Amino acid sequence: MKASTLKYYILTIASFAVLAILALIPFHAFMTVWATSVFGHYTAFRLWKEVLLAFCALLAIYLVLFDAKIRTHTMTRRLLHIIAAYMVVTLVWALIAVLRDSVTIKAAAYGTLLNLRYLAFFVICWAVAVRSSRLQKYWLKVVLVPAALVIGFGLLQILVLPHDFLRHFGYSDATIPAFETINNNGNYVRIQSFLRGANPLGTYLIIPLTVAFYWALKNRRDWRYWTLLSAGVVVLAYSFSRAAWIGFIVSMITVVAVMYGAKISRKWWLIGAASVVLVGIVGVITVNQNARLQNIFLHTETKSSVATSSNGGHVAALRQGASDVLNEPFGRGPGSAGPASVYNNHPPRIAENYYLQIGQEVGWLGLGLFVSLQLGIAYIFWMRKNEPLQLCLLASLAGITVVAMLSHPWTDDTLAYLWWGLAGIALVPTITKHAKKR
Repeated sequence: MKASTLKYYILTIASFAVLAILALIPFHAFMTVWATSVFGHYTAFRLWKEVLLAFCALLAIYLVLFDAKIRTHTMTRRLLHIIAAYMVVTLVWALIAVLRDSVTIKAAAYGTLLNLRYLAFFVICWAVAVRSSRLQKYWLKVVLVPAALVIGFGLLQILVLPHDFLRHFGYSDATIPAFETINNNGNYVRIQSFLRGANPLGTYLIIPLTVAFYWALKNRRDWRYWTLLSAGVVVLAYSFSRAAWIGFIVSMITVVAVMYGAKISRKWWLIGAASVVLVGIVGVITVNQNARLQNIFLHTETKSSVATSSNGGHVAALRQGASDVLNEPFGRGPGSAGPASVYNNHPPRIAENYYLQIGQEVGWLGLGLFVSLQLGIAYIFWMRKNEPLQLCLLASLAGITVVAMLSHPWTDDTLAYLWWGLAGIALVPTITKHAKKR
């Protein structure tokens, strides 16, 4: 077989594998739990995407080695150098932490996986998209079609299905709870659709709803985008994920500001800002006088029987996380904080802030590299803000960053793979055009 023919087949397989991950990742939790209820081996089924990721990585390595264009558009870029440095720091810190017995081997391995897997997928999508237009051609369908199914099932959970319906598919305390509530109050059930929880559902919806919002503004007479957006907002509301609500609002504001900012006068911007402040003041007064609204927006109420609300836990976790980062500039290694820390021999450290988690694990150096990476990607997308995918990713990144200040969104499989995979695809037109100008 000729080298060019082999490279074409490998490129085709890699592009379809990437699309498969992007299309199936919103259903990852549901598929995993259902398969586990039939065959067992929960951990093994959870790693299906990592197995496919490893396969894609092998294909991408071959393409990089034998395709000069892919090497030119990836290996020489500063963005990739930052990623490589962050990966090296993560791996070295993990090894040191294990040798010092700061973390268990399982916690270090899982923490490293959570921190690096989406970056590896980002680079793979980037490399494949340099040579294949298939990813750019189908990105919109890959985002909106699965989202429509997720939103549709979410509406069924709101309107028709019993709140514990998912237990028929194996959901339980041993895998994923079948439903969540606000402060253990059965009157306020939070839906999760096919995701692994209400907060992951809310954060995931920021991406497809931002895309739907953009296309609804671009095609105002196309009822499909308005329908998906309206239904998605209802599902987002019933997730009761306050951080996701704020994140989506920030994302929408970003889209409007970029699309119409130059056309809106300063007078109307000031009127809009004043209106937001006024609505906020009225909202605070109304919430303080209504027990139901207190549960929905504050996740507590003045007459609640719960001794400690989730708000108190959030604040305490944020303070402890900030203290850890300030007092331990080198961190304690991957797996010492965040979801992976539950596998250690001491109580887990959950900072309720993804950036604090990175600081707790890989110190100031690792945190600086990660923030630099996000700023670099945001700058690239800003320079290409007239393109649909780039603008939607820039806006959703702004919203997800807000969520990351209050939780650990990038540790969620669905969000991490979807956003960073799309980011790798979106990176190609920017760099290609820049290279041609040079």
